[in-house]
Amino acid sequence: MNVKSRLLRLLEDNKGAYISGGALAKELAVSRNAVFKAVESLRAEGYEISAVTNKGYRLEHSGDILSAAGISGHLSNADVFSVDVRKSVASTNTLLREMAAKGTPEGYVLVAEEQTSGKGRHGRSFHSPARHGVYFSLLLRPGLRASDAAMITSAAAVAAARAIEEVVGVRVGIKWVNDLFADSKKVCGILTEAAFDMESGSIESAVLGIGINVTRPETGFPPELEDIATQLADRTFGADGERNRLIAATLDNFWEIYTSRGREFMDEYRARSIVLGQDIYVLSGGEQTLAHALEIDDDCGLVVRYENGATATLSSGEVSILNL
Repeated sequence: MNVKSRLLRLLEDNKGAYISGGALAKELAVSRNAVFKAVESLRAEGYEISAVTNKGYRLEHSGDILSAAGISGHLSNADVFSVDVRKSVASTNTLLREMAAKGTPEGYVLVAEEQTSGKGRHGRSFHSPARHGVYFSLLLRPGLRASDAAMITSAAAVAAARAIEEVVGVRVGIKWVNDLFADSKKVCGILTEAAFDMESGSIESAVLGIGINVTRPETGFPPELEDIATQLADRTFGADGERNRLIAATLDNFWEIYTSRGREFMDEYRARSIVLGQDIYVLSGGEQTLAHALEIDDDCGLVVRYENGATATLSSGEVSILNL
């Protein structure tokens, strides 16, 4: 974690109180000049930090500013991730896939205040207005078999669900395979796009994209999303540092699961499922087939029973819940 991130975390933890430059320098093990430069850099990002002679520095109001320092300051695994925050991009997934092809290492996190062409599954768009959500992509180089790609998305769903509960206090469920729901509406979408090594059949790189609707846009959701999308909080904008903490918590939770290389998290995935035990439509090729969701196996396959009594395991695709 760099000096700026650590300084911001200290000021946030002592919001409303002045801390002298000398005390900050001692705590951070840097010079007072380094503290001054870090303060100026944070101010340039929009943080309101006052300075009073013989008192020191005080964070007046951090608002809900998205910043690399704000995210990194809340990461337990700060040394693992390289966080890059940008005002606006077409799609964090698209841009990071281009960077992956040029050799960008694992752990690079691209965050956008807004996306002008956010991507969802099956070519759909993901509504990504500024100041109301978190939209970020993480570059992975897992070396997994192609058949294990679904596990990345499943792990991300559990990680994001945990983070939402930790930071915002909202319980969310998982709709197979990659959506999080609150109050029967979608609040988070996850899209994993992988590049494969044709010789080994393993995943050369994977870009994991996560979009979470934190607060409701002033103008509401687009008409086509009004009945199916929702947000975590009814207020117009986020609380102080909320989006930074939400991204950090998602990354930390995901990294814990990802590096374990185990399947233990699938028990939690199943426990959070809003599909199991439900009558569903299996959507494929423009058609929908009625089925009943029986179980989710350890490879994240959805086991269903059709009306004719036949059972099948879905490894990919899309379903809709009959009474949702």
